Amino acid sequence: MNNFFIIVIDGCGVGELPDAENYGDTGSNTFGNIAKVLNGIELPNLQSLGLGNIIPIKGVDEIDNSLASFGKLSEVSKGKDSTSGHWEIGGLPIDFDFPYYPNGFPERIVNKFIELTGVGGILGNKAASGTEIIKELGDEHVKTGFPIIYTSGDSVFQIAAHEDIIPLKRLYEICEITRHKIMIGNDSVGRIIARPFLGTSGNYKRTTNRRDFSINPTGDTILDVLTKNNIQTVAVGKVNDLFNYRGIKVREKTKSNLEGINKIIEYSSKVNNSFIFANLVDFDVYYGHRLDPQGFYGALQEFDNYIPEILEKLDESDALIITADHGNDPTVASTDHTREYTPLLFFRKNKLGKNLGTRKTFSDIGQTVADFFNVENNLKGESFL
Repeated sequence: MNNFFIIVIDGCGVGELPDAENYGDTGSNTFGNIAKVLNGIELPNLQSLGLGNIIPIKGVDEIDNSLASFGKLSEVSKGKDSTSGHWEIGGLPIDFDFPYYPNGFPERIVNKFIELTGVGGILGNKAASGTEIIKELGDEHVKTGFPIIYTSGDSVFQIAAHEDIIPLKRLYEICEITRHKIMIGNDSVGRIIARPFLGTSGNYKRTTNRRDFSINPTGDTILDVLTKNNIQTVAVGKVNDLFNYRGIKVREKTKSNLEGINKIIEYSSKVNNSFIFANLVDFDVYYGHRLDPQGFYGALQEFDNYIPEILEKLDESDALIITADHGNDPTVASTDHTREYTPLLFFRKNKLGKNLGTRKTFSDIGQTVADFFNVENNLKGESFL
């Protein structure tokens, strides 16, 4: 079939990077700390691939003759954002920092937002958990009709609105204006995110109608390189938004890890000579940001249970990488992403695994994909094929 799969298990880091202290993330270790606080976890299929060979994880043993090659990846891009993480995986580390607004957006931005979108006013304007801020301000939003704007440790401008108060079409229009007329130039955040919700007082819940409005990558990524060489690219889930759809031939949007897993399985039998780049976001969105190690573990178990079916669909000409884009340790005080190494599991059927060590950049993945398809490129990184 000659297909190459990347599965990003979003937020699943494997220990603090050397500069984690600069980000307030000393001691972060998503996999290791979840296992520690739960007194051990069982992920037999990830263990068979060599997950426990990367770092000590209580309950996930180190093994001989792992099915996959294993290692961990360093991030050279600044920050700990999904956008920079995915771009670097794609062979494009960034040498600049996206703008962040930990104390909320300045008055000049807020005034421009109100003027150009015509919303009349805003609520919030601070760094916050998405679930908590709609609990806090949902009633006032319903009463006033003003959108709730907030940010996080990521470079994001998030806009929350009840779908019965600000209909989806209007919310997306507000996001488009924000993306193209307000958060521009030095204020070009990585993503404008529509965060719709429904429900009544005391019972507001975010819906699956979230949309991200990203910026274009600042240079070629593996998606662009393969597209220019007439190799089909398939993006599953959040990958579409993070690359702003550039270089992507087939776009599969998903609303859960399970939908994403099913798409991966579907495409393993559906295409030839193709690159399938998938993101499974539930770990990050529902459990990392909500500081829920037990829920995080449950999502890992669900993924682990499907690994045999995913591997069974591959043949000896295929390749699979399981990795992450950053950490999101649910055992720490902050609800933000954490600055961590990411896991590297590289599977090829009937080939025993090797220790790939600590890689210098996430971009080693993009360069390996380019090597697999034998295409010339100017991507960063070093192939481990």
